[in-house]
Amino acid sequence: MSALPPSIRIFERGWLSSNNVLFIGREHTALVDSGYLTHAPQTLALVRRALAGRPLDLLVNTHLHSDHCGGNAALQAAYACRTAIPAAGADKVRAWDQAALSYQATGQQCARFGFDATIAPGDVLVLGDLRWRALAAPGHDPQSLIFFCEREGILISADALWENGFGVIFPELDGESGFEEVRATLALIGALDVRLVIPGHGAPFTDVEAALARAVSRVDFLAAVPQRNAENAVKVLLKFLLLERQRIPLADLGALLDAIPVVDGARRRFLHKPAAELAEWAAAALVRAGAAHREGGMLVNRDF
Repeated sequence: MSALPPSIRIFERGWLSSNNVLFIGREHTALVDSGYLTHAPQTLALVRRALAGRPLDLLVNTHLHSDHCGGNAALQAAYACRTAIPAAGADKVRAWDQAALSYQATGQQCARFGFDATIAPGDVLVLGDLRWRALAAPGHDPQSLIFFCEREGILISADALWENGFGVIFPELDGESGFEEVRATLALIGALDVRLVIPGHGAPFTDVEAALARAVSRVDFLAAVPQRNAENAVKVLLKFLLLERQRIPLADLGALLDAIPVVDGARRRFLHKPAAELAEWAAAALVRAGAAHREGGMLVNRDF
């Protein structure tokens, strides 16, 4: 990996939590994304250790999915830090509309938090004594932002681009446009002079051209048969539940997945399987991928 500027620290997390990017500037500190709720104590410990007694001045979210902002409340309580969120999500957070914020839809948790400022595409933030421009990155989430530091050629890509793919294209599951937005976001990233990508999940990487090629191939594959995106979403959400709970009774899987609105919608719109059959299919898919194993009557998480 290319050398990072000294003001940047990356906490690469597991797949339950997003990565956290800590900026320690001469006068101000900031954190981009705060991980999942159940990992909040670990997030707080990582930040405290790295800050070594300094306060956390600013907390920024790339988007408002639970694995990126689930630690917000804990950090706000510990540091009374200012918090800036994507402008498009401000009304939902202000009203704490958990349905609109996707937490109910995905069956995930997020402690209520507030905010002090909003960020819109085109805004410039100073983080770690460097200028970062916010860019719109719809696709995975219509309101997602990415942050680009032109001087250093560093992109904080959230879930818009990973080394091997990108986040679930959730809008398509609700019958809204998402595939074309992913393509447009990837084209935007390709037009930037990026030397290092800090993704929302996984290790930072420098071969941006290859990652973009894989991502474009991936979205073409999903768009050709939209059922594939729905199947991927079900597998990802079940894996998320396993990461959170570690063990789930196989007999409970059908009802558990059916209670998640995103999964139920994907099943009815694209997959056309009874809930129990879909649960068995999803469990088998995770086992085949090495992401889980069966132990007695339980589906048990397996780390990659």
